Amino acid sequence: MGKNLTYKILEKNLLSGNLKTGNEIAVKVNQTLTQDSTGTMVYLQLESMKIKNIKTDLSVAYIDHNTLQTGFENADDHEFIKTAAAKYGIIFSKPGNGICHQLHLERFGKPGSILIGSDSHTPTCGGLGMLSIGCGGLDVAVGIAKGYYYLKVPKVLNIELKGKLNPWVSAKDVILYILKKLTVKGGVGYVIEYSGDGIKELSVTDRATIANMGAELGATTSIFPSDEITKDFLKRQNREKDFVPLYADDDAVYDKKIIINLNDIQPMTAMPHSPDNVIKISDIKDKIKVDQVAIGSCTNSSYTDLMKVAKILKGRKIHKDVSLIISPGSSNILKMMSDNGALGDLIAAGARILEVTCGPCIGMGQAPKTNGISLRTFNRNFKGRCGTKNADVYLVSPETAAVSAITGYLTNPSTFRKAPIVEIPDKFEVYDNYFIYPPKNRNNLEVVMGPNIKPFPINKPLPSKLEGKILLKTSDNITTDDIMPSNAKLLPYRSNIPELSKYCFGTLIDDFYIRAKKNNGGFIIGGENYGQGSSREHAALVPLYLGIKAVIAKSFARIHKSNLINSGILPLIFKNKNDYNLLKEFDEIKINNLIESLDNKSEITLINKTKNVSIQLIFEGSHRDIEILKHGGYLNYANLTNIDI
Repeated sequence: MGKNLTYKILEKNLLSGNLKTGNEIAVKVNQTLTQDSTGTMVYLQLESMKIKNIKTDLSVAYIDHNTLQTGFENADDHEFIKTAAAKYGIIFSKPGNGICHQLHLERFGKPGSILIGSDSHTPTCGGLGMLSIGCGGLDVAVGIAKGYYYLKVPKVLNIELKGKLNPWVSAKDVILYILKKLTVKGGVGYVIEYSGDGIKELSVTDRATIANMGAELGATTSIFPSDEITKDFLKRQNREKDFVPLYADDDAVYDKKIIINLNDIQPMTAMPHSPDNVIKISDIKDKIKVDQVAIGSCTNSSYTDLMKVAKILKGRKIHKDVSLIISPGSSNILKMMSDNGALGDLIAAGARILEVTCGPCIGMGQAPKTNGISLRTFNRNFKGRCGTKNADVYLVSPETAAVSAITGYLTNPSTFRKAPIVEIPDKFEVYDNYFIYPPKNRNNLEVVMGPNIKPFPINKPLPSKLEGKILLKTSDNITTDDIMPSNAKLLPYRSNIPELSKYCFGTLIDDFYIRAKKNNGGFIIGGENYGQGSSREHAALVPLYLGIKAVIAKSFARIHKSNLINSGILPLIFKNKNDYNLLKEFDEIKINNLIESLDNKSEITLINKTKNVSIQLIFEGSHRDIEILKHGGYLNYANLTNIDI
């Protein structure tokens, strides 16, 4: 039986373990990336590990999230990351250089290598045949320090693409179509591997868009073959030497397979407030008046995407009631558009050009008006993520966004004249002036920490008995944006856990901090897919700081579950999901014989003292996960056991 592409890359980089679905393995980390929103914690953790040199082939620290410098906090974080990068031998990408995923795709990603990043959209580089996995900051810190990453061997879902794209249909419509089909839980436990003649319809940046939003499916990552289209992309980026042809075997084995005919896909939109709430735009009966259109983010900020927008807008005018904002993906893209006149066309049409950063995607500015309608080419439309709680955000393609900005309504672009065609330049602009490469002599370099940077919380070893009150009971699909909101007000506190903790679960209730402090911590009860969305480690570190002992849910999103374990917070699931109904907020509960149950991999009994009922729980994890929990988190485990491979 032949091998799929995913297993080929895992096998090439395998350090320990048996490459069999569900087994825990360790793989070599070739590259890492961080961004400033998560990077402060990563480099604080590196400091505590007292390393001298990185163990990866290449690591890059990007500044692309917290770039609004309304106070000293963000600038201090940037300086801290810059000096830490110099000390450890890490490339530093200055503010203004661009969005980490777009930049890494352009400059550093390599087919066949393994990349881990402290951002859930790290899978973007799967668009050029790289196994790119988003994970928590502590996993990245250990990857930098020790050169390995542990994961459970995922199943592999093959999506075979057939046919050709219709005019006005692009990669964004493809991934929205897949989200409608599979839902935000449809990729959990899988790597999604694309194949078929239809992939020839997709450029590397198209593939990157699809791989990027595999995160919204809950997938471990997504990956495309490395083919002649990949080679052409790398050649135009002056990186042809990085090309390696990589394909699945003709008789490759997959755990699941679906076939999608590209001819069937029409312009799509994800309606509020979930990326899988997808409908064909042509099926929307009522006119939806638009207040704001935002084009960019790591999903759709490539040269091709923005040149299509420029061609649609050239010689036209943005609707008087629409604010159009555009954030290019990299400084090189912005320069190319400046040089070829496309930037002038955007400005002449009435577009607002933002800095090349994540910006509005994470609520860092450009929040819509009260009850506003915002069309965005981004990857998430969770309620309140845009910075305005009562705004409605629709996810659309760049083509749909541009046409709608002209008409003032959510518009099916296929009704708008002829689809734009973009000619790709033979060579892309490649400038290094925004990168700071580490000095050759790194002896005695000091890391600069501003007053807003506080120590991260470290847990204590897991006791055999846990007891306390249920502080919060949530519904299904709670996101990390719900657990630890992220907006222009709060992002400056990403390096200050005590201050950030005051806003924990702020989208759901306004007194979680008070509940936690009053009751000396406690427990959280969750529904299905608890912790979906961003990889933000703060969604585990802040509950740790507030004394959360365990989270009990129907199911967990992969990265958040890993972050809970890394923080020493016990993630447990209901043996019988209906038992979720037996627990209410402020019930007194306890768990006895915890260590014994974990060691024996037996069921764990929760006793609801308030209602005098017992509930059976299960811990799903490896022996290593249990040891991490017993030590009180991954940092304690890595330092005390001095594990190396």
